[in-house]
Amino acid sequence: MKDPEKHPPETMNRRQFIKLSSRCALGAGVAGISGVAASRSARGQTVWQLDPNVCTHCGKCATECVLNPSAVKCMHAFTMCGYCNLCFGYFEPEAPALNTGAENQLCPTGAIRRRFIEDPYYEYTIDDDLCIGCGRCVKNCSAFGNGSLYLQVKHDRCVNCNECAIARACPVDAFRRVPASKPYLPKGIETDS
Repeated sequence: MKDPEKHPPETMNRRQFIKLSSRCALGAGVAGISGVAASRSARGQTVWQLDPNVCTHCGKCATECVLNPSAVKCMHAFTMCGYCNLCFGYFEPEAPALNTGAENQLCPTGAIRRRFIEDPYYEYTIDDDLCIGCGRCVKNCSAFGNGSLYLQVKHDRCVNCNECAIARACPVDAFRRVPASKPYLPKGIETDS
């Protein structure tokens, strides 16, 4: 141990102080960036998705998402669809007529498009830009139709929140994390819970 009287403590000049401070700041910055990148890549490995086999079509997807309109959109399982003249996801129950009049449509935004194919077949498609994720069409299709309409988080719109606001509000815990490489849970296909 050095004797303080014979060996005074080394003093740091301004240049050395700035150099040391810069190194410390640079090290802290690199560590911070590495931490953020690691947490983002960990989040990027899984994404939030709505399990159509658990969903009860409560309407919270339209109101609880941090985005307006919601990142949750209606999807159509065409392999299950009957291409019916009377689509329970498209028409209001007790609709005055089976035509495309707004008073006959169940969707509040007109997001479901109806196109005549040949008698008696019609094709129903979803306009993602108009869909608000309310689930009214899905609820009716599941109750009275073949269940070919279902809700999913569209990942080209989702901001991939670490804690999904809709998942927190979901009354039946229908949201779960799924691999980002397979971000959708198609209706009618068994999924691991």
